[in-house]
Amino acid sequence: MNKYTISGSPHVHSTENTRKIMYRVLLALLPALLVAIYYFGWYALRLTLVTVATCMLTEWLIQKFLIKGPLTINDGSAALTGVLLAFNVPANLPIWMAIVGSVVAIGIGKMAFGGLGKNPFNPALVGRVFMLVSFPTAMTTWPKAAPIFEAGFFTDAVTGPTPLGILKESGRQTLEQVGDMQFLDMVLGNRGGAFGEVCAIALILGAIYLIARKVIDIATPLSILLTVFVFTGICYLIDPTQYIAPWYHLVYGGLILGAFFMATDMVTSPMTTKGKILFGVGIGIITVVIRLWGAYPEGVSFAILIMNAFTPLINKAFKPQVFGVVKPSKK
Repeated sequence: MNKYTISGSPHVHSTENTRKIMYRVLLALLPALLVAIYYFGWYALRLTLVTVATCMLTEWLIQKFLIKGPLTINDGSAALTGVLLAFNVPANLPIWMAIVGSVVAIGIGKMAFGGLGKNPFNPALVGRVFMLVSFPTAMTTWPKAAPIFEAGFFTDAVTGPTPLGILKESGRQTLEQVGDMQFLDMVLGNRGGAFGEVCAIALILGAIYLIARKVIDIATPLSILLTVFVFTGICYLIDPTQYIAPWYHLVYGGLILGAFFMATDMVTSPMTTKGKILFGVGIGIITVVIRLWGAYPEGVSFAILIMNAFTPLINKAFKPQVFGVVKPSKK
């Protein structure tokens, strides 16, 4: 007699799996990586290779000798963590610091909770914030963008401030403080900053691909961007001599990278559309508060991690209706 083991519902047939999703996200990040190599040369490529290799090695060692479960380094999740971590740090970050951050991202941010699907916080941001707190000088020393056909592929990086850093140090959020950094430069990536966040166009192209392939939901990134635009727009209308125009906030810093590639992490973000919108609004508000009045010039990483902690509560508040269950009518 044949016995069949049937798993719990829902019984959905799909060709999608973790490996396909992760490699699609990696493919979507490729334009931003190529632009980063164009502007930062050897530093960007070297750092990305180091973080990816370290993340994959750390996950393999933990699974092989500590958890002793099935190996998952081929599913692309560890490699994606490595790329996102590299995208969030200066291109000239010392290699040993990048290795430490990668070990923390995988070891503490992911594997300490049991591996993929069980981590409450985005692993790449856990590693990034750890490095920011542990190595504040190195994590805030930004190389200037210099096209490789002018500066050379192996040229030593020349450091300089980021637009958000200039605004924070000046105490005023106005264009006069930014100087000759034009809006088009911000969009194309010709500026200082974490090398994966500088080119808005490349990131948006990758995001469009992910949305078209239904890898990510537009609800979260759209609510983040709209919240930041509206919040900073109100401040700008109240006092344009004190605050910069809202469209600059959209391309400054890591807002686009965070909104489309980290806040949309399926494990650490809410499940329902209403929950995703609330999640995005919270990230947007916290980001603006930190940018305008906090101690740090950028707040995207902190905002996403804080809202990651609220994800279970958001999921509980916006639970989808169970199929086949009829809600009692209110009289």
